[in-house]
Amino acid sequence: MIRSFLWKSLVVAFGCAIIVLAAGVGSVNAASVGQELSNPQIRDAEDNPATIPDFGTHVIGLTYSNTAAADLGDPLNDAIKAKNYDKAAYRGLGVANMKDSAAPNFIIRSIIKGKIEKYKSTILTDVDLTLPKAWGLGDCNDKSVFVLIGKDKKVKYLKFTDKNTPWSSAEINSVINMIDDLLKKKK
Repeated sequence: MIRSFLWKSLVVAFGCAIIVLAAGVGSVNAASVGQELSNPQIRDAEDNPATIPDFGTHVIGLTYSNTAAADLGDPLNDAIKAKNYDKAAYRGLGVANMKDSAAPNFIIRSIIKGKIEKYKSTILTDVDLTLPKAWGLGDCNDKSVFVLIGKDKKVKYLKFTDKNTPWSSAEINSVINMIDDLLKKKK
């Protein structure tokens, strides 16, 4: 009887450990190449409801980061901007992760408005981690996440950068080649 009780306790403990482990693994960067994405409602720089423009009609390069990681995507974004892709086929944009940012939202929005005006770019805001939740990106705090999305709404490329894993020249060239290939396709 004691042996039976110990055996059942061990089985229950082992089962709980597996459940905890599986739950933890499931939340770690579950997004993957080939995954079809939704276009959830986030916010624009004025804090109005917004969605990703041209989603499903253009190839989209989206950089998602908080203020601590805002510059980590610049090497790739500068290379893409230098290509001067046709705006009728390619849309590059940024989404500010405001939830994980240390600065108050009104300061971040003010900076974003200045960058939009200066660079003539699209920058949206995410106040409650809507994109990571909807797309299964996991923990994006202090990371710059680049997602290349095809016209078919599927992830073509995904990379998380942080201070320890910046963009390499080879990775940048690979992304540029992918964008070129995607823009050559009819659909």
